[in-house]
Amino acid sequence: MGSPRNEPERRPDESQVEVTISRGFWTGKFEVTQGAWKRIVGKLPGEFTAELPEGDDYPVGNVNFAEAETFCRKATEQAHRAGELPDSWEFRLPTEAQWEYACRAGTTTATAFGDSLGHKQANFKGQPYNGGEAGPAHGMATKVGKYPPNRWGLHDMHGNTFEWCRDWYHPRLPGGVDPDLHEKKATSRVRRGGAWTDEGWPCRSAFRLRFEPERRYDHIGFRVVAVQR
Repeated sequence: MGSPRNEPERRPDESQVEVTISRGFWTGKFEVTQGAWKRIVGKLPGEFTAELPEGDDYPVGNVNFAEAETFCRKATEQAHRAGELPDSWEFRLPTEAQWEYACRAGTTTATAFGDSLGHKQANFKGQPYNGGEAGPAHGMATKVGKYPPNRWGLHDMHGNTFEWCRDWYHPRLPGGVDPDLHEKKATSRVRRGGAWTDEGWPCRSAFRLRFEPERRYDHIGFRVVAVQR
């Protein structure tokens, strides 16, 4: 996990560490949508903006960390009651290690699509990454699934909205077996994946950004994983 020293635009907090994920997990195919939020929680967590329009197939945004965890808890409860999820499993936010593993989908390049990223591959508005193909940039959120998936069928791991991770942010990536910094308190949580607000380089698989958990913006959403308790 992390980026090699020769990766263009890498940051000091991406130093590579060895990680073992000992148990399988499932990752949401899409970022959590407004429609899913309304079905599980009800009222959307924040206001719409010109860049985040209303629509059930658009990602939910303006959601803080605690609200994202509340969604996961309520989704778990509903799925248990309906018999759709075994009692020994739950929905939650991914750890950084799980998120990066799912984003990479078996690749070791800077993105799941190779060592460059263009506007036809992900929703970001600025300069393509490392020679990626330029094209129309929306400058706003798009409906989930509009861009190609990675090789494991997951959409928008690069771009569209930033995604909350479960871990507290620490400058050094956690290594080891099933690293999880959910309880190792710091001042910020981690968000991953880049957004429509960015250039291509923050959409890299290894890029990580800290953000205070109580704050919210229209370009920050999340994705869920299903894991065994």
